[in-house]
Amino acid sequence: MTEQHPAEKAFRSGIQRALLEVRGANDIPAENARQRLASALRAALQYAATSMADDEPILKAAELIEQATSHLEPGPHGRPYHGSAEGAVGGVPNGFTSYSPVTGPLNALASVVNLSAGDNEVVADVIYGDAYEGPPGHLHGGLVAAIFDEVLGFAQALSGAPGMTGKLEITYRAPTPLHVPLRVVGRYDRIEGRKIFTTGTIHAGDRLCAEAKGLFISVRPEMFGGLGQIRDQQHSTD
Repeated sequence: MTEQHPAEKAFRSGIQRALLEVRGANDIPAENARQRLASALRAALQYAATSMADDEPILKAAELIEQATSHLEPGPHGRPYHGSAEGAVGGVPNGFTSYSPVTGPLNALASVVNLSAGDNEVVADVIYGDAYEGPPGHLHGGLVAAIFDEVLGFAQALSGAPGMTGKLEITYRAPTPLHVPLRVVGRYDRIEGRKIFTTGTIHAGDRLCAEAKGLFISVRPEMFGGLGQIRDQQHSTD
């Protein structure tokens, strides 16, 4: 039997775990409640994108989701973390990125991503399902840009003076397929003053799908603290 790619294992286990949880597994520790919710939503997004069912099961699913929303709507609401959900300022790869819409395991918008870091590069292994489709059978180009922004953001943090995206240039070499293990590599190349230069690639097997060049601008740590205060004030008025 052919050994599964790490990204394929993560993708399939995420869907399988979500199905088990939705079907009534009640022995999951309370601290994993948010992971369970994200996994269930991730599975729902995948199957909502592909279901060819008649109206009855579709309406039943919609009703259940509306019921779930009614449990969450009363709140309280806020962001249960201290820091940023963006890879560029979160650290490598152990920052406060659990809620990132690109790589966050607690954000159902993100596919399941395996991250690893070396001395000057960050590697992300990921598979995208049908909820992320752009061209038929392939990843939406905007999501190609998003995963590059995230992974290059992690890589530039290796400079020791992390900042925010100033410029991101992408060259699309070939359509990026769905349901295929992808390897995204972001490299920290050099730093010049406040400018941090990075490069990256996306491969599907041996095929180069896209390349990127990223310029990040180092910013003072207190700037991120100020952004966090603004975010908390916004939630306090909800």
